[in-house]
Amino acid sequence: MELSIERIELLLLIAAVVAMIARRFRTPYSVGLVLAGIGLAMLTRTREIELTKELIFTAFLPPLVFEATLNIRWPDLRKDLPVIVSFATLGVVLSAAVTTLGMHFLAGWDWSSAALFGTLIAATDPVSVIATLKDGGVHGRLRLLMEAESLFNDSTAAIAFGLAMLLAAGGDITVLGVTQSLLANVLGGVVCGAVVAGAALLLAGRTTDHLIEITFTTVAAYGSFLLAEHFHFSGVLATLTAGLMIGNLGHLGPISSRGRVAVISFWEYAAFVANSLIFILIGIREANQNFLNVLVPAVFAIILVTLGRAVAIYPIAALFSRSDRWRIQRSHQHLLFWGGLRGALALALALGLPLQTAQRDEIITVAFAVVAFSIFVQGLTMMPLLQRLGEIPKSQSVTANTKN
Repeated sequence: MELSIERIELLLLIAAVVAMIARRFRTPYSVGLVLAGIGLAMLTRTREIELTKELIFTAFLPPLVFEATLNIRWPDLRKDLPVIVSFATLGVVLSAAVTTLGMHFLAGWDWSSAALFGTLIAATDPVSVIATLKDGGVHGRLRLLMEAESLFNDSTAAIAFGLAMLLAAGGDITVLGVTQSLLANVLGGVVCGAVVAGAALLLAGRTTDHLIEITFTTVAAYGSFLLAEHFHFSGVLATLTAGLMIGNLGHLGPISSRGRVAVISFWEYAAFVANSLIFILIGIREANQNFLNVLVPAVFAIILVTLGRAVAIYPIAALFSRSDRWRIQRSHQHLLFWGGLRGALALALALGLPLQTAQRDEIITVAFAVVAFSIFVQGLTMMPLLQRLGEIPKSQSVTANTKN
């Protein structure tokens, strides 16, 4: 069943109430939304609402990615770009390899199913990571590293997942082909984002109407994503590029002073709406999963994904340990490890598996189990960990909003 205006209105009302309750009881907003979704599915017919790959990719990801990158300053990003790229490439490959090997040898999955699962679950999810950081009011280098990694690693995960799909279909893979695919995915996404953002800024500079300026940024966010996806490039990288350009060219470029305030406020609200709907829908879908049927592989998967994250963080951080510029302090390494949440991105890839894929239902259910662990276990313990490691004051409450 598709989302209707009536259902969206109901879900937004619930989201607003959950936000108030989450703030009152100092719990992560995203956890409250998933619980609300599970409750809705149990008590009403909302369990019939479908969470699909298309809905996640075309409706929810663009505003979340755009709003996050709109507030990232390019000088800060450039300073840590080697670290971020290392986590987003080598880190994803290492994580996927650990999970793939473990699911084959421990869970007994065939190589194709293990590889599909290992690649779709390897990347940290921008939706979950950004929501958690905003809940905690985290700022500075730690937030930059976590947000940027979760935004950049999409391309690596997409390429790896595509290769796993090709292997499952019996196709041939070459080093040259992989390299060309990765370069095309990355460069194509960046070019699409730059072209659309450039056009939006050019048009925005010809008006002082803040409503029109907001409209141009909306076109940039969604247009860059859809254009890149149309050519099978990285939509996330395209929207990331558009957001960086609009947010850094003279801080919103030629957009008027009134328009700048309006644009920031609009995208904060757009991110709030997207976050609210996506976590409620995850909860609704979680309620429909029968985890008892895949209990053993689900437990293995949770352990392996966690181990894979450790392998992706600590060895790579060690590579930069002798650099004064790029060294990552030990507490930040721990937070990067435990804050590597999985969420909507992994579910979108799993739900998009072809119907004829071997063990498709099992892969989807196990992916939901890992996401549930991320949201409830890692999500609920991130705030105490942030406080314990001194990233946020112990007296600080969860803000349960999307303000930066």
